[in-house]
Amino acid sequence: MAEPTLPVDRLPAGVAAPPDRPRGTVIVSSVASDSHTWNLVFLQLLIEECGYDVVNLGPCVPDDLLVAACLDRDPEMVVISSVNGHGYQDGMRVIELLRDRTELAETPVVIGGKLGTDGPEGVSRVLELTRAGFDAVFEDGQDPVAGFRSFLDTRPQARLDRADTLGISA
Repeated sequence: MAEPTLPVDRLPAGVAAPPDRPRGTVIVSSVASDSHTWNLVFLQLLIEECGYDVVNLGPCVPDDLLVAACLDRDPEMVVISSVNGHGYQDGMRVIELLRDRTELAETPVVIGGKLGTDGPEGVSRVLELTRAGFDAVFEDGQDPVAGFRSFLDTRPQARLDRADTLGISA
């Protein structure tokens, strides 16, 4: 049985119509020390709403598992979430591992959530994480959902456009 859908002109305010075709695969993951799951489910639904296929690796993902999944799936993007306050520490470690792999060096990687436990140190954390190789950092308390949606809206569809040009299906 087909899932019911709303006509595009009847979608709730702020909800965009899904794209005509999938925009690629995004890997969603927590860091190794973070056992929270609802943030990952929320991100999965948000990203799917924006037209991407999502592979949700779940909580407490060991660094080597994240790297292996990225190598196996060749994602359009990697989204890392943390709510336990150790996202900065774990993120600095995992971005180095991802960027050390030639195959993943250009893959967009973002991190967000509660990245530290020390209060107003967010600006320096964001700069350090960006310098370490993250394409974007969404610190908790700065309307990270709006910032993340904006980031997704600016993502090119390079692989899909290239596939069309080469005459292969994405």
